Formats: sequence, structure tokens, C-alpha cells
Amino acid sequence: MRANADAVIVGGGVNGASIAYNLLKQGMRDVVLLEKATFCNGSSGRCGAGVREQWGSEGNCRLAQAALNIFENLPDELDYPYDMEFKQKGYLMLAHTEREWARLRKNVELQNRLRINSRLCTPGQAREIVPVLNTEGMLGATFNNRDGHANPFHVTRAYLMAAERLGADINYFTEVTSIKSNGYRVKSVTTDKGVVATPVVINAAGPWAKPVAAMVGIDLPLFTQRHQILVTEPIGRVLDPMVMSLSLGIYCQQTPHGSLVMGMGDPREPKGYDIGHSWTFLEKMCSIMTHLLPVLKNVRVVRQWSGLYTVTPDAHPILGSVPELEGYYQAVGFSGHGFMLAPVVGELIAEMVTGKKPHIDIGALDLGRFQRGEYNIEPSVV
Repeated sequence: MRANADAVIVGGGVNGASIAYNLLKQGMRDVVLLEKATFCNGSSGRCGAGVREQWGSEGNCRLAQAALNIFENLPDELDYPYDMEFKQKGYLMLAHTEREWARLRKNVELQNRLRINSRLCTPGQAREIVPVLNTEGMLGATFNNRDGHANPFHVTRAYLMAAERLGADINYFTEVTSIKSNGYRVKSVTTDKGVVATPVVINAAGPWAKPVAAMVGIDLPLFTQRHQILVTEPIGRVLDPMVMSLSLGIYCQQTPHGSLVMGMGDPREPKGYDIGHSWTFLEKMCSIMTHLLPVLKNVRVVRQWSGLYTVTPDAHPILGSVPELEGYYQAVGFSGHGFMLAPVVGELIAEMVTGKKPHIDIGALDLGRFQRGEYNIEPSVV
């Protein structure tokens, strides 16, 4: 591990990897990335890996648009020799309640204004997109064929490999124990393997963002919460788009090799770092999905796992610097959507750190918005 660095990134998930690559791409020479376990060990490696433009806030729509633009050319940009499994087969978002249908119609109006080509679908049109879908009780759906999903391990690895080629010093199994400052400027990062002197620290620690921020006296208004996922045995192709329902709290996609990956958000889950999993989730998830997709009734579940959402009060990330401490930056609080935004977040944070004007205005995503009361809640979260 280097003793000196132009910037130190805390966290080896997809956002930390993207930031490292983009800092070097934009001209920084000495970048150190610190990860207490191995890459994709936290939320990045446990996510559903969806990528969508269909959001209910303008800020998230714009970030997602930009991220998808990058995803479409990412293998070439990063010179990655393997398949990232990035497939743009769309997102089909279902409405089973009047409130949900009103929300989705409002979302499409916003998205179309921003030149996102989402569209409203009748239940019959939804079934044309997913022929195995049970549309009983459905009021409608929305669809955007540009949405999709990718393999989070390959995407993260691609960023890390590209960063290493540009000179990044990537350190696994290296835990940050403190961050030192002189009261107004970052000075160094102490780890269980040694000390790195640096004028810049970037907190991209995912679920551990709050304790990392506490090292510099910053109290982040966020919490961690378990979200569970299951995966089936591989079967023949039954599902091209990601299927998602806000009211049911579920999403489901079929991977390139045939397994179906499905997850569910439960607001009753306790806050904390529990990543165990339960029979309750398994039973409820299977009940919902065999009703929506009856073709799955005799398909076997092969495993399930859990990951952590790091949730902010408005379900938008906290990005950028803080006035209290020069040289400290944050890319945290993605509320379950860090993977899909990582390509553009890496660019934006790198632009800020290197003194450039971010190519997307993210001033409204600073930490101070909560104190100012200047924030809007993202309504389209599972």
C-alpha cells in the first residue's frame, strides 16, 4: 500500500471502482482504493443488478439516462475481455392499485418530457411483452425497452481492472480505522495495514458509509436495511424484461443462463446489518411470483441471499463535498440503486475532485439538503 496518494477511496464496490477509474482517466496520478474485504463483498455483489430510466423524480431520471449511455459502451471503454451480461430487454412496471396506476402515469409524463421513451400499456399489451404474465387484477403497466440489467461482478471487476491499468493501488482486506484532519482539511487515512497521507478522501463505503463519515465527525441521515433475493434453477426463456411492481414490492429478471432472480422490499424489515434470510420471505416471494408468473409453479428455488440497502430520507443518494471539511467527498445513500447509477456517479465525483464543473448538476444532492428541507422523495422504489 502506498504511503502517499492524491486521493483515497474507501469502499471496493461498484461506485468505489467507478470513481477510482474516472479519477485516473481525468488525470489524477496516485489513487488508492481501500476495501475491508474483497470486491463486490457488500451491496454491489448482492443486488438485483437492474438498470432503469423509469423513475419518478427528475434527478434520478437524468442520472439514470446518463448511466445507461455509459453502460451501452462500457465494455469497449474499459477494454473488458469478458461478457458483462448487459442486456437491454426493458422494464415492465405493473400497476395493481389505482394509486399505483396514477403514479406510473405521472412517471411516464415526466419521463417523456425528459426524452425517455417509456410508454403506458394496457394489461393486454403487457401480456404481449411478457406472454406468461397473469394480468388478473392489473390496471395497466409501463414499459421502456432501453432499461435492462447486467452482471454486477463483471461490471465492478471491469472498472477495477481498468483502474489498475491506469495505475490505481487497490488494497483488499484493508480496513480503515480512522481518518485524520487538521480540523478543516483531510490529512491521512489510517488502516489496519498502515497509514496513507492524502488531501482527498472519498467515502464510497456503501452500508458502512455512516461509520466512515463518523470518523470525520459527520452524521449521515441514513440507515441500513436488509433486502432478500432468491434464485431459481435455470429454465427455458420465459422473461425478457425485468418485471416490477411497486405495490407488491417485487422485481424479477431472468439471467442469460436461464435462472430467475427475484427480490422483494419489505418496509417492516428491521434496520441494521442483518444479512441472514428467512422462510417468511421465501414463502411470500414464491406466492406472489407464482401468481404473477404461473409458469414458475414447478420451478425449483436453488438458493437465496440478502444484501443491504443504505437508505436516505428521500431515497436519493448523497453526493459531493461538505463545507465542514475540505477534501472529503461522499458517494453514499443510494437506497438500493447504487449499481445502476455507478457509471455516471464515478464521472461526477471525479469531476468534482479534480476541480471541474460536473456535467450534470448534482447540487441538490448534497448533504445539506436535509437541513435546508430542500428535497423531494423518490416515489418509485422497491
